[in-house]
Amino acid sequence: MLDWPAACATLSTRRADSRSPPRRYRSASRNASRSPSGSALPYARRYAKPLADAIVDAAMRWYRDDADYPAGWEPSGSDFLSPALVEAELMAQLLPKFEFAGWLTRFLPGLAAGHPASLFWPVAVSDPTDGQIAHLHGLNASRAWAWRRLAAVLPAGDPRVAVAEAAARRHAEAALPHVTGDHYMVEHWLAAYAVLLLT
Repeated sequence: MLDWPAACATLSTRRADSRSPPRRYRSASRNASRSPSGSALPYARRYAKPLADAIVDAAMRWYRDDADYPAGWEPSGSDFLSPALVEAELMAQLLPKFEFAGWLTRFLPGLAAGHPASLFWPVAVSDPTDGQIAHLHGLNASRAWAWRRLAAVLPAGDPRVAVAEAAARRHAEAALPHVTGDHYMVEHWLAAYAVLLLT
């Protein structure tokens, strides 16, 4: 009988290896390298060491030296992930806490002051019936989750903790009312982001 978890882990490792070019491209879609990498890493560390090794190797090559990320360019009109925050959350899984705090200072130097403001405040969704614009509800939910994760891994007393916690609250308050009772373009998938946020 086929061992499905092992087969999937092997396939995922091969796919991760094949999608690890020397350059990476910023994206906020399902195909963004930092998003599946961060989501798969906890599973891979427990059940699929070759996949975990591939994720860690690629992420360290791609992101360890990132600095002065232009977060003010976010979001686009159809993001459901923040490239900046998903990358930071992935690196929070990889680096020791003290090293991550320094990495985050270089990556988002304005974080303690709440800059750029567009990263700290929820995005308005002008038309939830539009399949692309509706993604912005997911952006608010995924940002809430990412801000909460970053607040949890920063050292006690770090001034960025309070800033991240406040941003997480604002984004959660904007996103969670739309999990049920909204248009199908929102409702059929937003619950997955709510589960991520609330667990």
